[in-house]
Amino acid sequence: MSSSGRPDVRVNSDANGVYDALAEFYDEFEGDRTDQADYLRSLLVEHCPRARSLLELACGTGAILAHLEADYEVVAGVDASERMLDAASRAVPRAELFRQDIREFTLDRDFDAILCVFDSINHLTEFRDWEAVFDRAAAHLAPGGIFLFDVHTPHRLLELAAEPAHTKWFGDGHLVLIDVSPGGSRPPGSVATSWQVDVFEHLPDGLYRRHALSIDEVSFEMSRIESSLQYRFSQILFYDPQQKGVSKHTRRLHVVCRK
Repeated sequence: MSSSGRPDVRVNSDANGVYDALAEFYDEFEGDRTDQADYLRSLLVEHCPRARSLLELACGTGAILAHLEADYEVVAGVDASERMLDAASRAVPRAELFRQDIREFTLDRDFDAILCVFDSINHLTEFRDWEAVFDRAAAHLAPGGIFLFDVHTPHRLLELAAEPAHTKWFGDGHLVLIDVSPGGSRPPGSVATSWQVDVFEHLPDGLYRRHALSIDEVSFEMSRIESSLQYRFSQILFYDPQQKGVSKHTRRLHVVCRK
């Protein structure tokens, strides 16, 4: 550590595939997911109590599947990152895992419940891509099954862009820094943000290796989301895990869609 309190940083080698490189740190800096998993379980039990099969889109390291797998006979996950799927295979050895784009995935079976959580859909910057995910989820649901997803709302993205950068020490002396800034101009009813994520990996020699990831997150008005879902599902319900009802102050919106 330098006298300024900042890590002494070793030159980063490769900007390509950095998201894969973050797989080994992801669960450490995100922390325990028990509370989130319990909330998702409550929605799944309420709306699809007889479900026997579960698919998670953008499953990442399998942290949520690991919490929920005991409730299902069949569990599966789809993700575009090979390293994330490697981690998921260790977290949930019995899960069926597929490396595919969630906008285009095709599997040879239906599922009683499909998840896509932790604002994964926000990483798709065009609404047509959100609708592609809705289409693929609907196509892979058994009759009466549910698609449960969450999003950062436009209100929450504006909040995050106005906040100072967030830093957190984790693991064996590692540091993560997340700086959210306003994105480019968008059509009315949508909000874009740009996220700079830097993980400083503490090396045995006391130096730090920087892993950098730049991503965009976009959100759209609830009315537009609802209008799109009505063409694909028979029932759509909205939830705010932090308050009784959904409002203009909702930060994370959970959506339950029934086929």
